[in-house]
Amino acid sequence: MSPGLDRTRTLRGAASGVIASAVWGLQQPLDKLVFSSRYDDVELLGKAVTQKGGWYPIGFAAHLGNGAIFGAVYANLAPTLPIPPALRGPVAGLFEHVTLWPLGAVTDRIHPARGELPRLQGNRPAFLQATWRHLLFGVVLGELERRLNPDRKPEPPAPELDYSSNGHGSLAHAVPLPQSG
Repeated sequence: MSPGLDRTRTLRGAASGVIASAVWGLQQPLDKLVFSSRYDDVELLGKAVTQKGGWYPIGFAAHLGNGAIFGAVYANLAPTLPIPPALRGPVAGLFEHVTLWPLGAVTDRIHPARGELPRLQGNRPAFLQATWRHLLFGVVLGELERRLNPDRKPEPPAPELDYSSNGHGSLAHAVPLPQSG
C-alpha cells in the first residue's frame, strides 16, 4: 500500500464491499422475478471462465472480489466526496453502473457464453435490474463502510496544566512534592 492509504480503512472498505456484493448476489433470484429478466452478474462472471457446471462458485467468488476492490477504493475516496455521508455509497454504486453499462455491448459480442446469456444492449429490464442492484450495493457498502470507518474529527489539544484560570499558575508547581528515594 502506498504511504497515503490507511491500511485499516482500506481493509474495512474491502470487507464492506464483500458483504455488499454478497447481498447483491444472494438477492438476484428475487430481482430476476421482479424485473422479468434473467440477467445474472454471477453467471456473466462465472461463464467468462467456464461454461461447465462449476461456473456459479467461480462467478460468485469473482463477484465478491470485485466488491472487495470497489469497497477498498471507495473507503479511501468516500471522505473526499462533497456529498452527505449517507448518500456517498448509493451515488458511487450508481455512478459505476451508468459508467460501465455501455460495456454490455462488448459483452454481447465477445463473451465466451454470449449465446447462453441475455443480450444487454437495449435491454431495458436488465438495465433497470442492474440499477436496482447497484443502488442496493451502494446502500449496503456505504452504510457498512461509514460505520466501520467513521470520520474522525481531530480532538482539540489537551490544555496545559501549568497554569490556572485565575492567572496565578498551577498549585502543583507552587508546592514541591516529596521525592521518593
